[in-house]
Amino acid sequence: MFEGYNFKKYDIVLVLLCVAITSLGIVFIKSADESYVQHQKEGFILGLILMVIVSLISYSFVLKFYWLIYAVSIALLVAVKLFGDSGGGAQRWFEIGGIRFQPSELVKILLILFYAAFIMKHKENINTVRIILACVLLILPPIVLIFKQPDLSTTIMIVTIFATIMFIGGVSWKIMGAAILIGVPSFVLALRYLMRDDVHIIKDYHKGRILAWLYPDEFASTEAYQTLNAMTAIGSGQLSGKGINNNVVASVKNGNFISAAHTDFIFAVIGEETGFIGCCVVIGLLFLIAICCILIARKAKDVGGQIIAGGMAGLIGFQTFINIGVVTGLLPNTGLTLPFVSYGLTSLVSLFIGIGFVLNVKLLSPSGEYFEGEF
Repeated sequence: MFEGYNFKKYDIVLVLLCVAITSLGIVFIKSADESYVQHQKEGFILGLILMVIVSLISYSFVLKFYWLIYAVSIALLVAVKLFGDSGGGAQRWFEIGGIRFQPSELVKILLILFYAAFIMKHKENINTVRIILACVLLILPPIVLIFKQPDLSTTIMIVTIFATIMFIGGVSWKIMGAAILIGVPSFVLALRYLMRDDVHIIKDYHKGRILAWLYPDEFASTEAYQTLNAMTAIGSGQLSGKGINNNVVASVKNGNFISAAHTDFIFAVIGEETGFIGCCVVIGLLFLIAICCILIARKAKDVGGQIIAGGMAGLIGFQTFINIGVVTGLLPNTGLTLPFVSYGLTSLVSLFIGIGFVLNVKLLSPSGEYFEGEF
């Protein structure tokens, strides 16, 4: 059953990093809103169990069922569109036993697996128009279904993951460069068009978030209120913060000036309570997790393993950057959570499943050493 496995390669460092950052997340969730802690602990335990189980299942075997994986991804997104529960003007969840399950979080991992198999199968022709067009056409259904929920933030993440996968899969620099040269100006022009008052392709609140990002002072009491308070909270933490779960009166969090403090804006709580030092610790742990995934991708036995490990690195790295960018005012408010840290059972469990596949990639790699040989 475990033929080809060398359990001396089992990446305990990566496991400990994930455990450490999730444990810190639970501490900060408790400080933000203690009522969510128990569910997060349960998600942590379930995630660990699934991570270990998945790490022992050959990813090469799983990738044989890549069309089934793709079908399940689409089926989940269609099902939530038809039968999902609504909340806050969006329809993104299933209610299961009092716990919300968000399919789009799991779909991120499933799409990484699908493209790992698809690109590996067509590796020799990856730079042909036919295969690139096929890759683009196959990503469109999940993008459209997620965008229609509506969930613009996850749509952006799916596009980012797709670009990362294509790069790792071997798409030439010329094609990538051409895509960037065409894509960036096109995006700017499309954004200007979408922001017009007579265009209703994106929701009004999306337009409001973009305007609040561009002109925060003009929207200080409305759309920019949350971000400005978050920036104040982070700045007030200074070097070492005000203390975890403190009772300081002059606290942005304690004054309830930050909504979604346990989810999207948990980094504001981290900044206020642990200061610059705590922020660096959290960023450092997430950075190390992404680096571990990249190094494992370097030593993977095939393109499929490279895409799995590299795709997870991209997911964790880019989502971390976007979340912190939003909280610090660098980016418009998107609604993305901070990986492993923010409250969210589906997100947490899905990330641990993804890490399980990364661990398996290392178990099956020709070399278990990060730095053996040349990169």
